[in-house]
Amino acid sequence: MIELLLLVLSWVIGIGGMCLVDLELAESLDHRIVSAAVVLVVGSLVIHVILRAKAKYADPFILPIAVALNGIGLALIYRVGLTTSAKVIGSQTVWSGLGMVVCAGTVWFLTDHRVLRRITYICLAASVVLLLLPLVPGLGQEINGARIWISLGGRTFQPGEIAKITLAVFFAGYLSANRDLLLLAGRRIGPVRLPRFRDFAPMLVAWLVSIGVLVMQHDLGSAILFFGLFLVMLYLATNSLTWVGIGLVLVAVGGVFAYRTMGHVTVRIDSWVHAFDPEVYNREFGGSSQVVQGLFGLASGGLFGRGLGNGRPDLVPFANSDMIVSLIGEELGLLGLGAVLMLFFLLATRGLRAALGTPDTFGKLLAAGLSAVMVLQLFVVVGGVSRLIPLTGLTTPFMSAGGSSLLANWVIVGLLLAISHSARAPRVVDDAADPASEEQGRPAVTAEELGATAAISHLGRTRTDSRGADPTTSPQPDGDRR
Repeated sequence: MIELLLLVLSWVIGIGGMCLVDLELAESLDHRIVSAAVVLVVGSLVIHVILRAKAKYADPFILPIAVALNGIGLALIYRVGLTTSAKVIGSQTVWSGLGMVVCAGTVWFLTDHRVLRRITYICLAASVVLLLLPLVPGLGQEINGARIWISLGGRTFQPGEIAKITLAVFFAGYLSANRDLLLLAGRRIGPVRLPRFRDFAPMLVAWLVSIGVLVMQHDLGSAILFFGLFLVMLYLATNSLTWVGIGLVLVAVGGVFAYRTMGHVTVRIDSWVHAFDPEVYNREFGGSSQVVQGLFGLASGGLFGRGLGNGRPDLVPFANSDMIVSLIGEELGLLGLGAVLMLFFLLATRGLRAALGTPDTFGKLLAAGLSAVMVLQLFVVVGGVSRLIPLTGLTTPFMSAGGSSLLANWVIVGLLLAISHSARAPRVVDDAADPASEEQGRPAVTAEELGATAAISHLGRTRTDSRGADPTTSPQPDGDRR
């Protein structure tokens, strides 16, 4: 019942936003508004019904938040299309529907998220293939200096968006199985214990391939995102700040090296540091006009914004994709932008709550890693638009124009829903398998899996009793789905 009420509110936000953009078009029942409304309502209702059938204990807040963000994104993309040539609301609506279908399929077929642990190394291989696909001659396509797309049937797709999910699954599976080896096996040098090469090699391969994106595909944003995911999940598994420190040192060294040797990185840094320099501003390629116009848009929005439909997205390049945060700030103001950011943080915290509640280490790492991916991506996007860090070209989850990003984020929502169901469902701990849990489609939770919580106990600040069971990770009453 709670989820359904929140879904109604999310429909009002998304569809109401599209109507407010242009009331005259709304009154004449513009087919674009009607199509988007049908996709949002029908798609979310289908997921809701499937959740009732397959995962009735799933977190009731995750789906409405995702639908609200998707709806706001559709409203803003529709608004940009009214004053610019970027009329992509039709394709974005189609991708929204496809994303919801994939999310529903994820919840339907993934009755137990732990089965993903069996394909740990398959996910590593899939990640490598996905990241290398844009480099295949005839298949890869270069757009705006970055070679991160592939062309299929006249349509472009960014396989790196799917790779962030397969990498998260690989990291979760490998770290949950080899955490003790990474912590205890190896040579100690001062306060740091270096793991054996054979234990760390798969992680190193994943990291090197991810960083290779920066070198070979000229994609600074994806390189930051993948390396950030690597560090976050390594810290969650080991609870060691030493790894974070080493990672930051590598970032600093790699950043200096890239700035001095890679032209596209040099241009990005110059347009960040010298954004208001006329020469840099007027540069044809890699100039700072995009970020400066975005800053002016944010400033003109003030506290309350200029109102939906009253901004000037035509002055900001890529206002419906890279710079959609600037459009939010201009038309909805600081309060509106803050509300949108709060929705993202609420979605991430619900994912972390699922990580805290699920009894198995793999589920904890996967839910926390997927939540971290969204937060990292949002930080890189907002930081670039506000000139806190260099602009990288990453898309805002659920909101920016782009089918591959939207599809990937709906898959993440499906995974979080499945894990949250496992976290919130009642469990019976017994030495033998629990027949009742088998009948419900959920394998019984063994004492070994409950004891696995101690592997990343800092996530839940838990204490493990002498038998290995962790009573503090039992799901707390949080309002059953009705």
